[in-house]
Amino acid sequence: MSLVLTLVFFLLLALSVPVAHTLLIASGAALWADGALPLLLVVQQMFAQTQSFPLLALPFFILAGELMMSGRLGQGLIAFASATVGHVRGGLAATTVVGSVVFGGVSGSAVSDASALGSVLIPWQTREGYPAGFAAANNAAAATIAILIPPSIPMILYALVSNVSVGALFLAGVLPGLMLAAGFLAVCSLSARLRGFPVSDRSAAREGFGSLLLAALPAIAMPVLILASLRFGVATPTEVSVMAVLYALAVATLVYRDMTLRRFLNALVNAGRATGVVMLVIMASAAVGWIMTFVQAPQAFAAWATGTLSKPWLIVLAMNGIMLVAGMFIDLPAAILLLGPIFVPLAQSIGLDLVQLGVMMVLNLAIGLYTPPVGTTLFISTTIARVPILATSLELLPFYVVGLTVLLLFSFVPALTLRF
Repeated sequence: MSLVLTLVFFLLLALSVPVAHTLLIASGAALWADGALPLLLVVQQMFAQTQSFPLLALPFFILAGELMMSGRLGQGLIAFASATVGHVRGGLAATTVVGSVVFGGVSGSAVSDASALGSVLIPWQTREGYPAGFAAANNAAAATIAILIPPSIPMILYALVSNVSVGALFLAGVLPGLMLAAGFLAVCSLSARLRGFPVSDRSAAREGFGSLLLAALPAIAMPVLILASLRFGVATPTEVSVMAVLYALAVATLVYRDMTLRRFLNALVNAGRATGVVMLVIMASAAVGWIMTFVQAPQAFAAWATGTLSKPWLIVLAMNGIMLVAGMFIDLPAAILLLGPIFVPLAQSIGLDLVQLGVMMVLNLAIGLYTPPVGTTLFISTTIARVPILATSLELLPFYVVGLTVLLLFSFVPALTLRF
């Protein structure tokens, strides 16, 4: 049964069938091949996977991001990031990285980050004389910081399949996100010096900095409030997500004063669509996960790995390799929901903390977001920049070095993840 499931899954994936439909068809084929398992039981498991209280945080965090990013706030954040680092050599490239950190604390989505920042900053950089390939590469890589900085949608999905605290994952994602940002800023600075990227007007950057900071402060405060609420036990992640929606409404209505009924309804529709897509993947993954559990595939894989690879560090390295390759071919939500049930027993068998595994998984899949052939943020950025994927991929090489370095640090230095 597991062989049929695997063959049908990869066949449909090669035919570019959407991942959710691929999972459902592969599950159906496996059940048909077995002939003994009742279909009703699998359907019950699919619905049971969605009956999770922490999962309620998902639509609310998405809605909060939609409310915050659909108005004047986005322009204000870009202006603030530009005023902060835009006056140095290569400052517009650095603005993309700083903007991704701030945007990530609002949206929690790499795709939203790549689209919102890329549509403004990539054309701006090319007009100023930056290579289009570099601008696209920088945007594609920097956008992935958003899935590490709270509120992170992938962290919520990992918590669903691993039974790990969402709050612990949010706190653990801050440091790797900031380290990626520091590494990407170093790439921008070094590239600017070696390739002679332009320098913006310093006096223009200083002018009005205080007012830009004041305008951006409500948005910058959002991730801080989320982390503080979780760190000091003020509220659960689900409660914090509802608070984030109320905060976003208050900021848009009282501070920026650009909230309208049409904008609110559009945000609701967009959040509903995004949530529906993720929920379909969750239900489809639940069917596959239940079948794999029934045939004891995770336990068999853990036994094989521990028996074949003699050292725990080799197992960690192999897990990273599998997650890295999976991120290149499978959409991020589906990859987490598929790999989580397989790797959790393996991590427990070698004493790897599940919070650390979650950070490793998100870091691996983040690299996959800007790696061909799927590379969601890569395709968004190259489309905006109108450059070939190959040219952008070559410009991404130093960003891969940064991403892999941070990944190895958090894979083999547990203290970086478990400091809280």
